[in-house]
Amino acid sequence: MIMKKRALLAALALTGVSVFGASAKAADVTLRLWSLDKDSQPAPNLVKQFNDLNNGIKIEYRLIPFDDVVTEAMRAYATGQAPDIITVDNPEHALFASRGAFLDLTDMIAKSSEIKPGNYFPGPLASVTWKGKYYGVPKATNTIALYYNKDMFKAKGLDPNKPPQTWDDLVNDARKLTDPSKNVYGLAFSAKANEEGTFQFLPWAQMGGGGYNHIDAPGAIKALEIWKTILSEKLASPDTLTRGQWDSTGTFNSGNAAMAISGPWELDRMLKEAKFDWGVTLLPVPKDGAERSSAMGDFNWAIFSSTKHPAEAFKALEYFASQDKDMFKNFGQLPARSDIAIPPTGNALKDAALKVFVEQLKYAKPRGPHPAWPKISKAIQDAIQAALTGQATPKDALDQAAVKIKAVLG
Repeated sequence: MIMKKRALLAALALTGVSVFGASAKAADVTLRLWSLDKDSQPAPNLVKQFNDLNNGIKIEYRLIPFDDVVTEAMRAYATGQAPDIITVDNPEHALFASRGAFLDLTDMIAKSSEIKPGNYFPGPLASVTWKGKYYGVPKATNTIALYYNKDMFKAKGLDPNKPPQTWDDLVNDARKLTDPSKNVYGLAFSAKANEEGTFQFLPWAQMGGGGYNHIDAPGAIKALEIWKTILSEKLASPDTLTRGQWDSTGTFNSGNAAMAISGPWELDRMLKEAKFDWGVTLLPVPKDGAERSSAMGDFNWAIFSSTKHPAEAFKALEYFASQDKDMFKNFGQLPARSDIAIPPTGNALKDAALKVFVEQLKYAKPRGPHPAWPKISKAIQDAIQAALTGQATPKDALDQAAVKIKAVLG
């Protein structure tokens, strides 16, 4: 009898049935994930899909306001209350990675069949990299390019199929397109004293041979001089200094600007609001053949180093990455990967624009990466404002910014 009872217990254990008649399945591992994504955005929907797999891992989702991400996440990490997974704005990633707050995923990624670094655009991949190691996985991405009103180009005798390709072209076309009698400016962009201003200016500095760690390069100074010319000649609205990208693009959509520098997030809005023929082209370069650059936005996935379930958290990231193929179809966001084609939308204008933005992503560069990015960005913002308001020459403004940034870099 004893032998038979032992055999029965062993058999029940193998089948996952308890002697009490209930399943002996182990309790789910529960992970916590924080993101600023709302109901229509990727994170909460991907969490729901993952939970529906019933694979023994459950994720609890928490919506966290954009302005609170860094402070609340760092506070939670310092007090041992950090979530397992978080999404962070790409320029903030290095801050966490450099302080040991994020888990080094390099070895896990090397063994992964789903997350392959070579599949990502260089910019997004660089934003999750710190000292040669991977501390996250790009979630989605975006960039900026030049929108232009083809009808206005025709009306002013410009070829609507030949948008400006160089900085000089841009200024010259803006001069021809500006029409004060109709309240039309040649160009709309944002030079606001926040991250949006840095986001828009940094690619110009990079194309001029500079960057955040060489912001006073001659080409960067030339870029700011061009911005100054555009404002001084009233080729752009005076409120360029105070309005963000959304409002700048609104000026274009309403027919009060002939060109606008903005991103793919505006496409659906533009299709609804713009009552004219328009196109998108790559950001103009300093001169023909010059190196291209562009801004890079959006968020990354990361796992906190304090997690008690690193393998399970990485399994979740692998699942999220496996859904990148539907990132644009389901959420209208561009995947951070060069191996995923954007499916046709059925709208010729939108499809043509998307091709340009995907091409522009090849040249997009992260802001930083550097742990003290907010201080670096503030120095650049101050320089832009000082130059465009006449408080300093572009050269003096960027020279001062370079000194501030050098002190931060050490």
